[in-house]
Amino acid sequence: MGVSDNTRGLILAMLSSLFIGTSFILKKKGLRRAAAAGTRAGVGGYTYLLEPLWWAGMITMIGGEVANFVAYIYAPAVLVTPLGALSIIVSAVLAHFMLKERLRRMGILGCVSCIVGSVVIVIHAPQEQTPSSVREVWDLASQPAFLIYVTTTLSIVLVLMLHFEPLYGQTNILVYLGICSLMGALTVVSIKAIGIAIKLTLEGINQFGYAQTWFFLSVAVICVITQLNYLNKALDTFNTAIVSPIYYVMFTTLTIVASAIMFKDYSGQNVSSITSEICGFITVLSGTIILHVTREEPSAATGTITWYDGDTQKGLEEAHFVMLNNSDFFN
Repeated sequence: MGVSDNTRGLILAMLSSLFIGTSFILKKKGLRRAAAAGTRAGVGGYTYLLEPLWWAGMITMIGGEVANFVAYIYAPAVLVTPLGALSIIVSAVLAHFMLKERLRRMGILGCVSCIVGSVVIVIHAPQEQTPSSVREVWDLASQPAFLIYVTTTLSIVLVLMLHFEPLYGQTNILVYLGICSLMGALTVVSIKAIGIAIKLTLEGINQFGYAQTWFFLSVAVICVITQLNYLNKALDTFNTAIVSPIYYVMFTTLTIVASAIMFKDYSGQNVSSITSEICGFITVLSGTIILHVTREEPSAATGTITWYDGDTQKGLEEAHFVMLNNSDFFN
């Protein structure tokens, strides 16, 4: 009896979470050292590129993202993306020992909730039908519903970049996270298209003779670079204990929506399975939020975070690091 594609995707997604959860602690340490030696990434500095620890984190992250990339080839986004919450558990546990950040009892409950929700999603995840060519993927990407989604996404990103970032980027947490999450959803669907092309090519059906394959590759590169830039800005500007749950919720939700529109992940599933997946997803989100809001916060100095509803929460500056989801920059 052979191993199913969903099982392969599950294993790869779990390995990805292990590597990515470790990488962000290394990157955070590198960003702190770079900030002490030069201009912070949050205000446009790039001295972190000279920091070995940051590069160690990047190399580890790349290994995790490669595993995540292959996971998307075999399994639907509705299965792979929520499993990014496991990387938050990895980083929380490592931070407990390496960064001396106390993991409280409620934090442990949050970890358990993430695991339970992930198990529910895995059990009820749909079996995906792999397109027979990259042209078929292109047809899916060209359908009116997905084109409307892409147009809306890019319009919002441009408004955030050109108008809101100069005015509110350093005070409103949703500016950087909005750009990362919106571009992240496009990254995932592009990466999945490339992965399908690679899989079919390895099976003897060359897909790299099609212009569509190179188009998806170009889109993925642009989206990844954009995500990485704004991810570093978010990491360096705001407290990651607040950034992480918000980013995870936004990125995961948008990715599932984009994938459902393009690949029709829920096609053929009954109401019971879809309901179970939604419940599992909510459980994961709840566990993620519990994990972060109950973490022990060292006393911070200065800084202001302005929320979308106009409230202001003072005294939140970079204090410690936990995992940003699902996502870095792929998920």
